[in-house]
Amino acid sequence: MHPDDARIHAERLHKALETVTPIPPLSAEIPGLTVGDAYAIQSEFVRRLRGNTGRVVGYKLGLTSKPMQDLLGVDQPDFGPVLDSMVVPAGRPVDRGRFIQPKIEAELALHLGRDLAGPGVTGPQAAESVAGVSVAVEIIDSRIEDWKIGLTDTVADLASAGAVVVSPTVVPLADVDPRLVGVVVHRNGELMATGAGAAALGDPLEALAWLANTLAGYGERLEAGRFVMTGSLHAAFAFGAGDRVTVATDRLGGLTVDVA
Repeated sequence: MHPDDARIHAERLHKALETVTPIPPLSAEIPGLTVGDAYAIQSEFVRRLRGNTGRVVGYKLGLTSKPMQDLLGVDQPDFGPVLDSMVVPAGRPVDRGRFIQPKIEAELALHLGRDLAGPGVTGPQAAESVAGVSVAVEIIDSRIEDWKIGLTDTVADLASAGAVVVSPTVVPLADVDPRLVGVVVHRNGELMATGAGAAALGDPLEALAWLANTLAGYGERLEAGRFVMTGSLHAAFAFGAGDRVTVATDRLGGLTVDVA
């Protein structure tokens, strides 16, 4: 894809975000759209979001569970950066009005204590870079109409990122096995989902290694001080204004998200 074309499609996605108005699937409008093309669009999209002051504070992984991969007919995760503008502090209400068609997911966040660079990173090597683990919530949103997305659509669209809420309680990795963290998610007191850390590629640390190795192909590395959301531990579900979503875990404490 020519850089000018990537910029044009990124601008369309950016406008959709700003106006809270979805657009048709890019994959249906761009013949032969590849994953590489989609990441080029994503890069331009991020450049617009960063402006003069925005900064990358972490990354999010998507499609790390087998059911989600089967749903889109893919055999690999995808990723997108998390900007500071996407982070909602724990305890602050989330504004439903800023999203088009949001859904919510409970995840784990791995907090990096040192830089991690691929290629060739293994799960055990990735673990050496992790200072701690916390429970988190991701609000996914799509700038594509009716969630009619394929892999290239979600990649271009920031891996369908909307916002994240990360618990301030960070447990040292030495004290917890991320694979074994169990989560129970309620919406307004109704049980919506359960899950475990192993849903993310079998091991969130393997998901982290995958990201480090994939970023290496784009000349990037994971930096100390950032966090990585390792993917949903259950099927995402919709929410609305006035809802309260609570996530309880057996090892990392809990997290409550109120929606305004």
